[in-house]
Amino acid sequence: MTDSLLSKIGEFISYDASSPLLFSSGTFWALFLLFMPLYALFRRRMGQMLIFVVAFSLYFYYKCSGMFVVLLGATSVADWILSRAMVRPGRTVAYRRWCVAISLSLSLGILGYFKYANFFLWNLNALVSGNFQPLELVLPVGISFYTFQSVSYIIDVYKGRVNPTRTWLEYAFFLSFFPALVAGPIVRADYFLPQIRKCHHATRFEIYMGLWLIILGVVKKAVIADYIAQYNDLIFQTPGGYSGFESLMGIIGYTMQIYCDFSGYSDMAIGIALIMGFKLAQNFNFPYKSQNLTEFWRRWHISLSSWLRDYVYIPLGGSRKGRARTYINSFVTMLVGGLWHGAAWKFVFWGAMHGAGLAVHKASRPFVSQLPDTWPFRALSWLATMSFVAALWVFFRADTWQDSVAVLSSVFTDFSLAHALPFAASRILWLILMCVIIVAHALPSAFWNGAAAWFVRTPWVVKLLIFIIVVQLVIELRSESVQPFIYFQF
Repeated sequence: MTDSLLSKIGEFISYDASSPLLFSSGTFWALFLLFMPLYALFRRRMGQMLIFVVAFSLYFYYKCSGMFVVLLGATSVADWILSRAMVRPGRTVAYRRWCVAISLSLSLGILGYFKYANFFLWNLNALVSGNFQPLELVLPVGISFYTFQSVSYIIDVYKGRVNPTRTWLEYAFFLSFFPALVAGPIVRADYFLPQIRKCHHATRFEIYMGLWLIILGVVKKAVIADYIAQYNDLIFQTPGGYSGFESLMGIIGYTMQIYCDFSGYSDMAIGIALIMGFKLAQNFNFPYKSQNLTEFWRRWHISLSSWLRDYVYIPLGGSRKGRARTYINSFVTMLVGGLWHGAAWKFVFWGAMHGAGLAVHKASRPFVSQLPDTWPFRALSWLATMSFVAALWVFFRADTWQDSVAVLSSVFTDFSLAHALPFAASRILWLILMCVIIVAHALPSAFWNGAAAWFVRTPWVVKLLIFIIVVQLVIELRSESVQPFIYFQF
């Protein structure tokens, strides 16, 4: 019996590639409930708190990505040594630039090897008509997120925007902070490092607000996104095998799914951090309310779009070098954003189209500004923006370029409203959940601010009841296995 118990404990604490640790899994919340009492004990003891959280974060990453945790640890050590070397007295500009170059080469080189090696080798093989066998590479979970944090930290230290951390533990805390480690939001050093040194203890309001965000994130991810994904997956697994109406529903469904999935993760990450006494930047601000593409990227994945603006767009010249250069800079920035998401031509196309769309919007501003600001025009602007965004999500979701074209083609070549009633009859709950997220998204921000404030004020019995209802919904609507977050693959 003892051996059986030890075996089960060993299975629980060890890495399982088929079941990575997710915020929406019971395993994570069991570990988090064990984590919080000890965290509260160490919170006001800076050194002990840093050691404990870094150890838990590295273990969390081990449960997500196995021995790639060694790679994360090595990156943190190299970055910290090079950042400290840059600020030593008497260092020349050339020396400091070499430190930046070494750090960026290591971080981006590792990212490039794991994420893009096969992509470039496949294309080289196609050019020379060779017989290439792909490398057996497994992409470390969240490597794109913590690499961008590493890059921004080194650049900010070089430019004097932030001081390097005094100890490796502080930097490891920043780079491996588990709420944001595997799928963002992308944490910026100038925003986060002062919070570590302040050693702020979460207030009652922050704890309840964090709980509200966690519940909201669980509803978005584990209730809505995971359920509507079951139909969406059918459409994309058999591209062109469904009617145009059914394909259109799948496209709209995935548009809502990716929002609920990713913003749900961000809500949970921000909520967990808030309960711990740390604030992460907002990552989504109702992006599907946008009336143009520029507004969309100010509301969608805000931590990435602001990172691309500050570390790609502005260094390229931003809008300071003329109109034509501004359009080119926008286009190149979105190309980088597309490649960040994945090593495939469909992601390059996705980024290029968003870059072209941003350039077109900037070029059309003089004309658009002269049009009347009326409800019909705003509705038309919203419809055009959302149609563009939703159509491009097809390339984001489909397995190949050909599958993307097949799904979109069916909408235009085989569309008939005759399929609407049979679809509604067989997909009632899917439609209800879609309506819930659409209505929720359409409500004014003041409503959600008021709902959060109401939740914070309610007695603990009401909070417990809401929590039980959400857990029951998750149990009732869950699929056979816990579904990974979409952005885990990036």
